[in-house]
Order: sequence, then C-alpha cells, then structure tokens
Amino acid sequence: MKGVSQWRGWPVLKTAGWNLFLLCAGSAVTAVGINGLLIPHRFVSGGVTGLALVLHYLAPVLPVALIYAVANVPLFLAGWFFISRRFFIYSIAGTIIYSGAIAWVDVGAIPVQDPLLAAILAGLILGTGSGIILKSMGSAGGTDILSVILLHRFSIRLGTTRLAFNILVLAAAAVLFSVEDALYTLIYLYVSAQIMDLVVTGLSQRKAIFIISPRWQEISGGILEEIHRGVTILRGQGGYSQREQQILYTVVNFRELATLKQIVRRNDPDAFVVVTDTTEVMGHRIGNQPHW
Repeated sequence: MKGVSQWRGWPVLKTAGWNLFLLCAGSAVTAVGINGLLIPHRFVSGGVTGLALVLHYLAPVLPVALIYAVANVPLFLAGWFFISRRFFIYSIAGTIIYSGAIAWVDVGAIPVQDPLLAAILAGLILGTGSGIILKSMGSAGGTDILSVILLHRFSIRLGTTRLAFNILVLAAAAVLFSVEDALYTLIYLYVSAQIMDLVVTGLSQRKAIFIISPRWQEISGGILEEIHRGVTILRGQGGYSQREQQILYTVVNFRELATLKQIVRRNDPDAFVVVTDTTEVMGHRIGNQPHW
C-alpha cells in the first residue's frame, strides 16, 4: 500500500477520477430533468440542441444528430485554442458521458402537472446538473464551451452567456413551436442559469467591503487577526465636513462575511459599511478564478 500511495501517477489518476465522477454525476442529474420534465411537457430545448432542432424543422433532411455534431466542431476547436488542451479532452469525455446519460438514465415522467411548476423544477434540476459538470475540468460540449470561453476572455458569467444564447434560439423556435411552450421554456432556462451560477460559484463568491469609521484601527486589527485577510487603508475626505478620514477596503469570501460584520458592530455600531458582489477575484489566497 505504501508503494501505491507513493506512485507518482497517483495524483493524476485521482484528479482524473474525480473529474470523471463530476461529469457522470452532473450528466445523470441533467438526464433526469430532460427525460422526466422537458420531454413529457414538450418544452423547447435550448443551447446547441435547440439550435439543431430548429434547423432540423427548417430542413427535415438534416438529422438532429448530424447538426449537433457539426455545430460542436467549431466549439471544440475554440476550446482547444482559447482554454486548454485538458479542457478539450475532458469536454470530449463529457459530451460522450452526457449523451449516454440522456439515452440510459430515464426515471420516467416526474409527476408535476402544472407547466409553471414543471418549468421551475426543470430549471432547478438542470441548473444543478450543469453546475456539477462545470465544477469539473471539462464540460458537456455545446454552449458550455462557449460560456467558458467568454468567461475566460471577457469575465461574462456562465449563466448569462447560456441564457443569452438560449433566448436567441427560443426566438426562432417560437415560430415553429407554440409561443406558450417557448415561454415556459424561457422560465426554466432562466432558473437553470441562476442555479448553475450558484453551484459553480457556491461559497467561493467573494465580497468587496468598504468601511468608514473613526475606529478604523480596531476594525482593521480584528480583520487581520480573526479573519486573516488583508486590509487596504485608503485616504478619504468627507464631502460635507471636509475632514480627512480613513477608508478600509478588504475582500472576503461568503462564509467570512458574517464574522466581519460582527467585528464592525463590536467596535463601532455606527460604522458606514458597503458590501458589493464581485464577478472575479485574482490574487494569492483570496482568488476565485475557475480552474479550466
């Protein structure tokens, strides 16, 4: 056992196994939502699958599988050049696993009769599944690759890219399908985008905080000693009083925010505090950039 634990290839094998597990688990969850809700309620699909369906209805001689495969070719090439070779390889595996899950993971129709509730539940399930897939070092192909590229190049949220692309597909699909089904699909896509961002980001969401207080030294010391986060001291001036004052700036994760608030209240209940969300943070220890 000692020889196995010291084998140099063990970390690589462990990483590959974990990522394949995430791809399998996320694909299985997504397949439950597709086979249990989307298909029984005839919701219009989004993403590359939805685009393939639209083109198939416009030109029935073109099979959906062929359109889907051809549409994925430029996306995979873009993933190879703009993200990483590792992402490319895991995405190929993810696409195969995702296709197999849709074919084999079928729990039957989920007993939800109301279309609105079905759309919300579908968004919760598919958003969770897609988020789990993107927690790996790959994707399931399609718009996942495009979303990761735009996140890398322009810091556009994953869910935002998918939602924007899907709205374009739905606009075309509404002509071929009923408008009511397209609107229900839009609800499920919106919920799915929000849940996916939540799963991918999770508790790694960073908060940027500005603190203005005459007891800035005590608050700064508490942040350094209790949370172990860095603090930047900015020089400011009151617009009305014209008095100089110190402004504390720090970045913490979601779990540390409550502790920071306790530090501020304990030292100065009247302190002026601004908490803002961050899209992305780069830096040692506090950074939360994706691992693709």
